[in-house]
Parts: sequence; C-alpha cells; structure tokens
Amino acid sequence: MAERFRLSLAQLNPTVGDLAANAAQARATWAEAKAAGADMVAFPEMFLTGYQLQDLVKKPAFAADVQRVLAQLAEDCADGPAIGIGGPLPGGDKPFNAYFVLQDGKITAQVLKHHLPNYKVFDEKRYYHAGDPAGPVRVGPLRIGIPICEDAWFEDVTETLAETGAEILLVPNGSPYHRGKMDLRQSIMVARVIETGLPLAYLNLLGGQDDQVFDGGSFVLNPHGVLTQQMPAFEAGLFHVDFENGPDGWRALSGEKAALPDPWQADYRVMVMALRDYVTKAGFSKVLLGLSGGVDSALVATIAADALGPENVHCVMLPSRFTSDTSLEDAADVARRLGTHLDTVPIGPAHEAVLDTLAPLFEGTKPDLTEENIQSRLRGVMLMALSNKFGGMLLTTGNKSEVAVGYATIYGDMAGGYNPIKDLYKTRVFETCRWRNAHHFDWMLAPAGEVIPPRVIDKPPTAELRADQKDEDSLPPYEVLDVMLEMLIDKDASVADLVAMGYDRATVKKIENLIYVSEYKRFQSAPGARLTERAFWLDRRYPIVNRWRDTSED
Repeated sequence: MAERFRLSLAQLNPTVGDLAANAAQARATWAEAKAAGADMVAFPEMFLTGYQLQDLVKKPAFAADVQRVLAQLAEDCADGPAIGIGGPLPGGDKPFNAYFVLQDGKITAQVLKHHLPNYKVFDEKRYYHAGDPAGPVRVGPLRIGIPICEDAWFEDVTETLAETGAEILLVPNGSPYHRGKMDLRQSIMVARVIETGLPLAYLNLLGGQDDQVFDGGSFVLNPHGVLTQQMPAFEAGLFHVDFENGPDGWRALSGEKAALPDPWQADYRVMVMALRDYVTKAGFSKVLLGLSGGVDSALVATIAADALGPENVHCVMLPSRFTSDTSLEDAADVARRLGTHLDTVPIGPAHEAVLDTLAPLFEGTKPDLTEENIQSRLRGVMLMALSNKFGGMLLTTGNKSEVAVGYATIYGDMAGGYNPIKDLYKTRVFETCRWRNAHHFDWMLAPAGEVIPPRVIDKPPTAELRADQKDEDSLPPYEVLDVMLEMLIDKDASVADLVAMGYDRATVKKIENLIYVSEYKRFQSAPGARLTERAFWLDRRYPIVNRWRDTSED
C-alpha cells in the first residue's frame, strides 16, 4: 500500500491580540484533525496572534505572552498530529515573522520569513527582522518546505527548499483581499510548482482586521500547476489533504473544488465580513446609522443587516426643513424591506436654536455652507448620543467619491466608528445595490429580494442641506467624476493624462485640488473595508498639508 500523509489545513479567523482564544481555537481544531487521522494540522501565518499586529508586535510584554501561550499549546497537543502555526519570534529590537512546528509537546522547528513585504498595506521591514532561508522540516515521513507568504512570491526561497530536500511546499499566508487577488495568487503559486516540481498547499488566513479582510480561498496544486483542491473563499473550515508517495514522489490526491465568487459577490462579502468582524471583535453586538432616504445609507443599512441581522441594526431618520417627503418615504421603505427598526428624530428645532445662539456673531453675514453644515453636525450629535445611550456602534456612510473630494462634513456625517462603503465609488454603489437586489446567499442575514427600492437607486443624489440641492450642483456627474478619481487616485495619472482622454482641464484641476485639500478629513475619518489596491488609509499615504499641484502640460 502506498505511503500516505494527511495534512489538515485550518482556514480560520483569529482575533488580533486574543492569544487565549486563538490558542483555544487551535487546540479544538487540532483535536478535530486528530480524530480525522491527520499527520499534521497547519494554521496560517501569524494565526496565534492575529494579523496585522503593527507596533503591538514590538511590545516586550506581548512577546513574552506569545511565547508562554505557544509553549502551553505545544504541551497540550503532545499526543497527536504535528502542528504548524505562525507567530512572532523575539529577535532583539524587533521580532521575526516565524512559523513554528510543534511535535511531541515541544517546538521542534521554527522557520523565519525571509522576504518582508513593504508595500501597499504592509510595513514588515518596520516590524520584523528578515530571517535567513532555511531547509525543510521533517514531519513523519515527509520533508516539508515552508515558505512563509511573501517567500513564495519569489523563486529563491522555494528553489532553496527544493534543492535541500523538500518534498512538498506548505505556504502559510496572511494575504488580504483586493479585487483580482485570487487570480494573482494562483498564477504565482503555479509558477512555484512548475519551477520546483513539488506539490504546494497554499493556506490563507480568514477574517476582518480593521480595514483588511483575509478571504481564505486556500488551495492545493500538484506539479505542472494542476489544481487538486480549492477551499471556499470567506468560509472557515478544516480541510484534509491526502498526499501519496509514488514513483514520481509525493503528490496530492484530488479533492473538492469549491466555486469562487465573482468580483461583485466577493466585494459584497468583504464589506459584510469586514463590518461583522470589526463590530464584534471591538466588543459591540449592534449598530446604528442615519438613514437619509439616499442610496449610500440604504446600502450601508443592507450590509449591516446582512452582517449582524436586521434586529441588530437601528436606523434613524433625522429630517430638517429641507428634507423632502420622498426621502422620508424612501427611508421608511428601506427599513421596512430590511426589517430594521427606524426612529425619526427631527433636527429642525435644534438647528433653529443653534442659529439663534450664533445670530449675534453671524450678524451682517449671508447664509452659506456654515449653516448647511450645522445641520450635518447636529445629526452627528444626535446619532452619537444614541450610540452612547444604547451601546450600538455608529456607522458612517460616505462613499469613496465623496471621501475623495471632501464632499462630507467632518464631525457631522463623517461621525462614526466604521464605514463599510469607504472604498466603493458612487457609480459602483449604484451597481452594488442592483446586484444585492438580484442576489441572495445563505450568509446574508437580511431578507432576499428587492430590499433597496429602485427609486432610491435612480433618484438624483442630494445631501438636502438647502432647498433643491443636488450633488451635481458642485460636482461633475458621478459617471464622469469617478473616472477622474480612479485615474488620479488608483492609477496615479497626471492631469495631462486626463486631458488627453478628453476631460476639461479646469475641471480636472478642480478635482485634483479637492482631493489634496480633503486629506485632513480622510485622516480623521472612520476606517472602512478595503476593496481595491488604493484604498484610503495604508494603501495611499499623503501628507495632510501639501501645496504641490500637477502643472504638467497637455
């Protein structure tokens, strides 16, 4: 009978800093793997601590706690399959990003990450020492090469492992989502198995952490890039992979291949998972938001209801004298369709009181943006009061187009703890609403069907801070604005590039200026789910005060 090795891949969701809970999850999973006859159970990169840790990883007391919990985990799981688990290893002024192999009650091997990513959301050179490439680790009959995440994106580490006797590759990852990421991962891993001639198990982390979502989607490849198993994206589980030793060496036996979501479903799942994990890991169980009757707040309410259940979403309509009957009707319709609670808190009396208070100081001036923004800030005051009183986290609802050009009021509609649609341009908000109306999956906790009324999607966007106000009074149409923003922000295009595309130079310069002068608002804005490679926060870091402007000619 051919020699076999069962590797169980634990695609699970840890919580940053909750060492006891993460270790408990590892122990329970190890027991499940033991019962399934596993020879080894593998956890993702930095599973023991959660990821990313930022400066927490350099705190000495934290480092000592990690080592204590790791040693206890090894002792508790002595009689059964080996464990592979990621965590930091102390290294002086900063640690190493390490992967520990636990066998027979002790740590029998530790692999150190060599290539440290230092781009986009990653700052690993700030946080970790680079380790030297190591050889494979023996577990039972197998010599397992363990390139940690980024180490598998370069050929040198995997080639070294193959040359020093590795028979399979296990790649533990903390790889966050952005659109198109899965195709990128698989193409690079295919290159590694073709170069080395070794089978490869790619194991990814799961769950939301601040703005990032680790989307799972682990998979197994045989030499020549043959996909033998595909784990589902966004779902926790323990997946068993059987390797068999034959004439050509160790090979993975074929298993289940889960279907992966299309980009629209993936984006929406990220926003739902990001919100659920941010809220629950922060210690909250419910949320509230201002439901204006507009498309952005309707989508946020839907995401929240899908993430936490409609019974845990408190919607509040805060009308002023400029709020239309249509907006009142639409807000009520959204709440009814979703099954969320809706309260109405008029801000008119409070607005008049503030204006009366300021009248002696405003005497001789004309009403302008000041009076408009007082309304938005009063809404923020009311919503934060409800948050404080009843314990729900306040969600903010500004889309990426508004966040980009500062079309939001700081300390007003920007107030809140999290923004699920922060990385979603307005035109994509419209399409996401239509997508959600047409699709429903069992991970969505809100009702199926047309939960966002078509009238909400189709009506002209407005902040309703003055009579007959429309967004297009001060901004280009969103189908034009979003192209400009994507070029200037996501693709770092120049003004001249946009002019060459046919856009008016003066309009492009206006939008460019709005982006730069709004940096101070974004610096104080709530975090939100990262969907693209140029999300506002860690992906795009600009000075708050910045006098440079693009003067390139056409």
